[in-house]
Amino acid sequence: MNQRVVIMTTSPKALRGFFQEQIRFLLSIGFDVQTISSPGEELDECRHNIGVPMHAVAMERRISPFADLSASLRLCWELRRLRPAIVHTHTPKAGLLGMIAATLARVPVRIYTINGLRFSTCSGLRRAILFFADKLACSLATQALCVSESLRQEAVAVGVCPAGKVRTLGYGGSHGVDANKFDPDRRNGADRERTRSRYGLPQNATVLGYVGRMVHDKGIADLYGAWRILREECPNLWLFLCGGPEAEDPLEADVMRGLWGDPRVRLTGETVGDMPAIYAALDICVLPSYREGLPNVMLEAQAMRVPVVGTRINGTVDAVRHGVTGFLVETRNPAVLAQALRSLIEDGQLRSRMGAAGRAFVSQHFHEQRISELVAAEYRRLLAPVQCETIPSRCTSRRGMIGRRLKRIVDVLGGATGLIVASPVMLLVGIAVRRSTRSTAIFRQERGGLRGRPFPLYKFRTMTEARDAAGCLLPDAQRLTALGRALRATSLDELPQLWNVVRGDMSLVGPRPLIVKYVPRYNSFQARRHDVRPGITGWAQVNGRNALSWEEHLKIDVWYVENWSVWLDVKVMWMTIWKVFRGEGISHAGDATMPEFHGEHQ
Repeated sequence: MNQRVVIMTTSPKALRGFFQEQIRFLLSIGFDVQTISSPGEELDECRHNIGVPMHAVAMERRISPFADLSASLRLCWELRRLRPAIVHTHTPKAGLLGMIAATLARVPVRIYTINGLRFSTCSGLRRAILFFADKLACSLATQALCVSESLRQEAVAVGVCPAGKVRTLGYGGSHGVDANKFDPDRRNGADRERTRSRYGLPQNATVLGYVGRMVHDKGIADLYGAWRILREECPNLWLFLCGGPEAEDPLEADVMRGLWGDPRVRLTGETVGDMPAIYAALDICVLPSYREGLPNVMLEAQAMRVPVVGTRINGTVDAVRHGVTGFLVETRNPAVLAQALRSLIEDGQLRSRMGAAGRAFVSQHFHEQRISELVAAEYRRLLAPVQCETIPSRCTSRRGMIGRRLKRIVDVLGGATGLIVASPVMLLVGIAVRRSTRSTAIFRQERGGLRGRPFPLYKFRTMTEARDAAGCLLPDAQRLTALGRALRATSLDELPQLWNVVRGDMSLVGPRPLIVKYVPRYNSFQARRHDVRPGITGWAQVNGRNALSWEEHLKIDVWYVENWSVWLDVKVMWMTIWKVFRGEGISHAGDATMPEFHGEHQ
């Protein structure tokens, strides 16, 4: 079974800075990972640090037709030699050239990650060229991924990629944030003092920081305008700019002169390697950008408990919780930007509160491990149809095809009939749930379906959205309502899944669909539970349900897959009615439901 993945970026710096841990995770669960990037000393360093085969192909960031054609042909030759099952590209130029080469090399799974839409802040011929490049890359890809949901919506709206071909994994991101590396408790006052001393920042000053490229599109001119307002009001305020300029998108000359000539402004002139130490020196982080995919600077700063101020644009709106972890303001308005910054400058308690909320927000939704698990699940989802072609006895035998068609007919008829008959009960339950939880009655969650593909599962809500002071959800046992316990005991909370059955996401009988992050944690034997559609009820549900251990549960699921028959489904349905009547196996010992499944590799 071919599980070779080629990860492609224009610069090896992206591999070293962003994808080291993701590559190690993919290796640990059985993927054969190799990379392609431009040559140089950084690539040699990556080879030593990451320890996977890394292939050098020169790719230029700027538009260069002859160099790009040469790179495409070289990439095609490399891919035909490597014969990967998946090519996954991340940076814009590698995305375009990689998709062209992977298509020519007949790579079955071609993933193009959209990190941002460069053309959105351009005009004229340059805008047209960049738009065409993104659209071509998406058309050649078998799957496009967006690093944020707002970016996905924009890509669909402007016609870069059709809605059915582009997804966002989880809350977004291509690699996530290493919460251990960006940990304010590890990068303590010594880092803060050392960094401030190195760049001439007073130890007792309030430091406003910017991290990123010193270019026009990052809104540096607006930041300079806000700084000119604030520096007169706040004599203890200093501005710290970490990043270097680029010739492709230069800053206005008067802005650069004003920044370099200000005695209370410090510029590093380049990107610094030890970024946690930089964030440790900041009191506030600002990013007044005009265009983003998902700003990692905002995520890293929040992980370091630094409150943030950004612009209300696609990408940034996914990375900042307005009023909770920081503030979002309109673009190109220095006065409004200064007002938001002033709120944090003048209120140290607000900075502390938003910093703590930011750390919790990033740890919950953008943790590096979580993103790696979602990427692995996506790889397996996309590989499943390809691997199916290599196993004709299981997937295309005449007996198997007839059995699946019969099962599907029963599902559609049974699911539709169930919806009609149960509709009065569902209406009453929905009203009761709405009143008890003060939220929407239907709970929607991504689960792993046939071949591990994610789908939205629908249930009646049985828990509240209660959170602690840091904004994290409370444990299940504390959020489970009295009505929720009754619904779970009678399995009435599962009734909306009849709609999943009619849609084709689920079957009436099959292994229960588990949350998406579990998919990459199964071993090869356990993963066979995804060879059939998941069910509302299943063989494990009538043989212990949540009272089983995970090992027992998954073993029973695979037994069902290997021994399926129409009569077995009939038996499961009758046994389900009896089990529901007796209310057996609702929870696992010591848990309100089931403990988390960690798999064998963790």
